[in-house]
Parts: sequence; structure tokens; C-alpha cells
Amino acid sequence: MSDTHEVLQDLAADIEETTRLVEGLDEDAWSRPTPAPGWSIADQVAHLTFIFTLAENAAAAPDRFRAMTAAAAQDFNGAVNAALAQFHALTPQELLARFRARGDASLKALAAVPAGRTVPWLVRPLPPAVLARAGMMEIFAHGQDIADALGVRREPTGRLRHLVHFASLTRDFGYEARGITPPADPFRFVLTAPSGEVWTAGPEDAPQTISGPAHDLCLLVTRRRHRDDLDLTAKGEDAKAWLDIAQAYRGPAGEGRTPGQFAPGRGVSAR
Repeated sequence: MSDTHEVLQDLAADIEETTRLVEGLDEDAWSRPTPAPGWSIADQVAHLTFIFTLAENAAAAPDRFRAMTAAAAQDFNGAVNAALAQFHALTPQELLARFRARGDASLKALAAVPAGRTVPWLVRPLPPAVLARAGMMEIFAHGQDIADALGVRREPTGRLRHLVHFASLTRDFGYEARGITPPADPFRFVLTAPSGEVWTAGPEDAPQTISGPAHDLCLLVTRRRHRDDLDLTAKGEDAKAWLDIAQAYRGPAGEGRTPGQFAPGRGVSAR
């Protein structure tokens, strides 16, 4: 099984998990606010729908993708808000159908990219497997907002290994978002998977190390939990400082979450 095929399979599972979170909600619940200020559950699904639309076009229609993203180069937040607005007229059932359709179409488009090729993305071209991992980061982050709004807890799975890998690749995004020069030394990540297996990334002799549960790292780099509420340990001054600014996405960091905002184990399990 190729790396791209494996990550696309796991992204498909994430899309299905998010679908199950919202498919039984009534119209009032779709309007429920999430921890992201100003965003309802419907907004979260709309954002993911737009992300998958971008990914589909990046892989299958690059010229259309470039036209769609031209505005984002000048006004990132404005482009995001404009993308959400196009879905406001849809009913919850229509929005969910659009989400599933665009998610499926993006998976097929990325799977069809010939081996060794890249596809255009917001800053530079990416291999399909890396873009799929970016999609997993998006659906993990915005799916977490939905779960928090509903008071449910998503069970961590082995699919998080793709997001851990993506977090190691995007270590410098937090620095770049704040105009800080990243440290020259690489980091070592030593993380415990939900199964108890140990996942690692980065050179073994790196002087800076991040360790702890893989799920906690994913919550940190998507800024869905404050570092004080996570069981992550940093060795080295650069690594300790990184815990305050870590993010696995480009652009503004956003407000993040406050210490103690979410009690450990909050919510009922979502299966």
C-alpha cells in the first residue's frame, strides 16, 4: 500500500467520523456556537467543505484552484469569511450532503495524481500525501470544535500518526506566523500512540525534544487546547518555548484556548 493510499483511506475515515457527529442534529443544533469565537457548527462544516473543494481543484483543476485562492494572498481572513458565506443559504441537510460530496471528490482527485507529481497549494506545491495530511489536520481541528460544542469526546485512533508526522513537518509555522526566526536545531518528537506504541520523528540526537501523548500534541498544534491542560514535556529551551506558539497551519494563530477551558475527559464518548 502506498503512503498516499494509506493516508487517503484514513482521511476518508475522519470524514465519516465527522459526518456521524452532525448527521442527526436538528436545525437549532447546527446553529450552536463552538469554542471558535463567532463560528457555529454549521460554519465549521462549511469551512471543511471549502477546504475539500480547494483540494479537489488543486489536484484536478489547478487553474481553477489558482483563481479561487488569488484573494487569499491579499486578505486571508476576508477570503475565509467569504468562503463561509457561500454556504449560508444551504439547509443543514444540503450542507452535510455538500460536505460529503466534496470530501469524496477530493479523495478521488488526490488519488488520481500520478506518482511523483505535486499539486499546487496555498504557499507551494505539495505531494498528494502531504496535502491529505493537511486535510486531516483541518478535520481534526474543526471536528474537535464540533465535538466540544456537542459535549462529546472523540476516541483517539492510530490515524493520528499522520497528523503527528504533519506536525513535525510544520514545526516552524508558529514562528513564521509571529515573525520569529525559527531555531536552527531540529526537534525530536517522542509520542505515545493511543495503542501505547511509541511514535518518533526527528533525529535521535536532536538537543530539543517534545514528548507525551500523541493526541495531546495534535490538540496543541491545532490550538484546540492550552498547553497547561496537556501532558506534554519539553526538553531544551527552544522546545519549551515552542509549546506556547505551536501551530500546524499557516496564517494567523487565532485566539486558541484558555487554561482550564476544558476539563480532562470532558464529554461522553462518540463512537
